[in-house]
Amino acid sequence: MTSEPTPGVAAWGALLKVHAAVAPLIDGQLRRGGGMPLSWYDVLLEINAAPDRQLTMSEVAARATLSRTRISRVVDELVAAGLVERRSHPTDKRSAYAAITRSGRDQLRKAAPIYLASIERAFSSHLSPAEATTIADALWRVHTATLEESRNVVI
Repeated sequence: MTSEPTPGVAAWGALLKVHAAVAPLIDGQLRRGGGMPLSWYDVLLEINAAPDRQLTMSEVAARATLSRTRISRVVDELVAAGLVERRSHPTDKRSAYAAITRSGRDQLRKAAPIYLASIERAFSSHLSPAEATTIADALWRVHTATLEESRNVVI
């Protein structure tokens, strides 16, 4: 016997389905028009927004929407493409910074309009401004609570 899912379970399912449908569309548009996959754009965006336009690898992993296992590979790809460079950490020899290069900033700037137009076409155009605001507020609230909860988990 199947029952209707609770509103929370239904929202979770919708979130997963939308992400699975929309992310490949945005990725395809970025590859064709921006010269990079969505994973590169995500990492470049986070590094570019950071102070001094650099992050440690653990900071990149915490901020990007990729899995921690993919971060190192994506940063390696960005380094090989000349869009990011690794810099040694002045006080912690076990870690390094990933810093965006001038070429990386140029590529990010070139891809930004394609990224934003793809989001509009595949996602935002299907929502009213009020719906988009409600969704954003709710998801950021979940994100913040999850971060707080993960800080209290003892491993």
